[in-house]
Amino acid sequence: MAAREERRSFWTWGYLSDEPTEAQRKQAAGQASVRLGREVRVPPVPRIEDIALPPGRIAIPSRLSGFVRADKTERLTHTYGGHSTELLAALRGVFRNPPDAVAHPRTDGELESALEWCDANHYAVVPYGGGTSVVWGVSVPETVNGAVTIDLDNLNAVLEVDEISRAGKFQAGILGPDLESALRPRGLTLRHFPQSFPWSTVGGWVATRSGGHYATNHTHIDDFVESTRMLTPAGWMETRRLPGSGAGPSPDRMVIGSEGALGIISECWLRLQKRPRYRANAGVLFGDWHAGCEAVRAIAQAKLWPANLRILDPAEAGSKAGLDGTSALLIIGFESADIPQGENIRSAVAMARDHGGLVDDGDLVIDDGEGEIERRGGAVGAWRQAFIGVNAGATNGLGLLSDTFETAITWDRWPEFDATVRARMQRVLDGVLGDGAFLSCRFTHVYPDGPAPYYTFNGAARVGAENEQWQTIKDEALAAVVDAGGTVTHHHAVGRMHRPAWDRQRPELFGEALAAVKRRLDPNGILNPGVLLDPG
Repeated sequence: MAAREERRSFWTWGYLSDEPTEAQRKQAAGQASVRLGREVRVPPVPRIEDIALPPGRIAIPSRLSGFVRADKTERLTHTYGGHSTELLAALRGVFRNPPDAVAHPRTDGELESALEWCDANHYAVVPYGGGTSVVWGVSVPETVNGAVTIDLDNLNAVLEVDEISRAGKFQAGILGPDLESALRPRGLTLRHFPQSFPWSTVGGWVATRSGGHYATNHTHIDDFVESTRMLTPAGWMETRRLPGSGAGPSPDRMVIGSEGALGIISECWLRLQKRPRYRANAGVLFGDWHAGCEAVRAIAQAKLWPANLRILDPAEAGSKAGLDGTSALLIIGFESADIPQGENIRSAVAMARDHGGLVDDGDLVIDDGEGEIERRGGAVGAWRQAFIGVNAGATNGLGLLSDTFETAITWDRWPEFDATVRARMQRVLDGVLGDGAFLSCRFTHVYPDGPAPYYTFNGAARVGAENEQWQTIKDEALAAVVDAGGTVTHHHAVGRMHRPAWDRQRPELFGEALAAVKRRLDPNGILNPGVLLDPG
């Protein structure tokens, strides 16, 4: 299919049509004014023609000029990913290190030509995906003498669908909504919905080990990958399509999560499912946060595999689900293409009640295949709308500092882990952001052996010092989770942002082995320098 013609926004997630309106930005500024106790004005969005970019450092050969471009708009709209520090810089017109050119290959041959050109000239290559990285994964490193971003937006086809095995072969540049639109007439779905779904790509999901929003069972892209095809400076590497294999270390596992540092993923086979018909959900209140967590553990270890098993602490439930800030909210949801879910939801709710959860029978909603229940009201509906209605641009530059960090930990260490992280984070928030700064938590994913807690911090920032304040808080967050035994990231990838903490988490010998693989596949070290491994 043709690549999307609408230009990406350079200062918020998505495309021009996704940008918040001036009315929405003024509303956000009014809310910020109330919270901060002072007037907050909406910062102007700079015009592209008024933004200064450093001159390009490379010349594009005529043989590549049909798909490699170096105009200002291309370079500017491929400078940043989707993290708040990047979007704030963009809103202020700061683009110090854009790519020198952007390649949009239309065929495997053009992709090969672009990579060969970059490798011969030692230009850094930054695979772009959908540009939604929140860990500085698509930004150009500063210590290179030329950089080319490779955007696979033209390689976006559904190549084959195997309805017998329920799998599909997709080019890496296909966007989430386009993939699902192609599968819908066949009654199939990939059922992988990261929060960046409207703007992210299949290749990006595989490269970053993306996590979908389903809480249990198949949710990570790892669970869906049957095989991969990746281009490296040393050549193509394509794995055999199989439902499973015990033949040594899996080559796909080397590709999944490689973040563009080992090669450019061009195609993959992914496992598909029938579209769900039966659904059921409920919202359960807990006066005690850790009692609610124990209810989550009981349900997860019963292996009922709910699609949603997400608990919000009182602060999160108050700010995102409209509750009064004294109760935690557990959201339970089931879905299936073939089996009514009434029995499963009743079993899960009974377990929650056994742990002190409160739920009215009227808040237990069951759809036996007759209609949709996703637009339900109440606290569950309010939270769902807040979750899917994310817009990274409405509050940019308003003097508020808000960000997240996510991790995972085993159940036996969870209570102490949570207490330790909260204590360390509250100290740094009080010291950096002052009165009114707070931390909240929810579970995004749940396993029989542990949860994936997702922390959010908020507070008033000093305008002009947001990046320095954010870095101080982020450093403490990374240190807190690693010191307490958690992972530095559960589904946001490593990028350049998490590199120092990831170096602490992974075994040193593994790092050396990964570097050896990198040297074999990418001898000149051109692929996404600084992501996973040091440049060079």
